[in-house]
Amino acid sequence: MRRPHLLLVEDNDTLGYVLREYLEMKGYQLSLAKDGRAGLNTFRKESFDLCILDVMMPEMDGFTLAEELRHLDPRVPIIFLTAKSLKVDKLKGFNLGADDYIVKPVDEEELVARIKAVLRRSVNSIDQPISYQIGAYQFDFSNQKLTYQDQEQLLTEREAQLLRLLCQHKGRLLARRHVLKDIWNNNDYFTRRSMDVFISRLRKYLGKDENIKITNVYGSGFILTDEVEAQ
Repeated sequence: MRRPHLLLVEDNDTLGYVLREYLEMKGYQLSLAKDGRAGLNTFRKESFDLCILDVMMPEMDGFTLAEELRHLDPRVPIIFLTAKSLKVDKLKGFNLGADDYIVKPVDEEELVARIKAVLRRSVNSIDQPISYQIGAYQFDFSNQKLTYQDQEQLLTEREAQLLRLLCQHKGRLLARRHVLKDIWNNNDYFTRRSMDVFISRLRKYLGKDENIKITNVYGSGFILTDEVEAQ
């Protein structure tokens, strides 16, 4: 069985060494880079199942690196690993499409648990070759691709998971607590804000068909519709 390949970008030599030893002991294949620029170069040369990025780094910070990685592969899962616990920093991470955000000091067992959860969602996405018709759009869940006429939009893993849940509940209420449990596995302030950001992104992606609506039912959830409204 192939070992998941992780990219760890961490400028603290001691922490980088400890995490590399621990994660390799837990069965992961790991590539370690000591700054953002080196991390980007490593990502370009190899294929990764998940990236763990420190935020405060020389050469290129983790947020900038995440943006670059998203341009290269919009679907790669990203976990931010950082000493910054300010609300604005967490929100920025989630706005960049982070799959998780861990504040230092790192608990190694918690990190492994979160890595497993993110990879499990990623594998499930690949193993389910499902497509949906949303108005004038075709949504290929297995390849995380949204197509309108001849225009294609690649989705991140979490965007695809959220859109799939909306499609499965099309015309019906998708409860916020259902989304937070199934996709974020949490229900705190930051995950709720992150979910709202992802809903806004999906509205933008689907904006070429005016009949498609993702309606926010205040305090309850969302309803996806794609039918022409009666005059």
